[in-house]
Amino acid sequence: MTVQDFDPADRFVAGTVGPAGQRAFYLQASTGPLVVTVGVEKQQVSILADRINDVLDQLAPADAVEPGEPGGVAEDTEPLQTPFDEDWRVQTLSLAWDEDRQRLVIECHDHDPDEVDEQPDDEVGVLARNSIRVSLSPAEARAFARRSTALVAAGRPPCPFCGNPLDPTGHICPRANGYKR
Repeated sequence: MTVQDFDPADRFVAGTVGPAGQRAFYLQASTGPLVVTVGVEKQQVSILADRINDVLDQLAPADAVEPGEPGGVAEDTEPLQTPFDEDWRVQTLSLAWDEDRQRLVIECHDHDPDEVDEQPDDEVGVLARNSIRVSLSPAEARAFARRSTALVAAGRPPCPFCGNPLDPTGHICPRANGYKR
């Protein structure tokens, strides 16, 4: 199993490639020359940003200042570092608060971590598994969550009836009995 630890991370961002409706979402962590880019789903990015804000509001409200405020980190508006290839696809995300260091720890796995302990006989499968661990200060975590929320919101607008993304040509709306909207 390969675990790459970014503590501290020079940069940890969410980004996309492609036009709205066809975007591929990525998380990219870097420290020095090491850059890891992993593929994620849009919902994973959205939920991660929400949970980061929840944890920071509860455990470090004074330290988790908004980007641009005094004591905050500068807002990262740069695109993903290129050229890149998707190193692997994220299946499981975990979030933890390191009380001793007052840092938020995000882990991304290409497997379910609970399955590793359950299947020790499958050495080939265990060796092929990958994880990254990123440690962020509260201000860095707040900046990541803010960028991620904006990134998700920049996609196609939701249908006012069903909430599914609207296509430029319309979509078949389940709330409108299957009629195209």
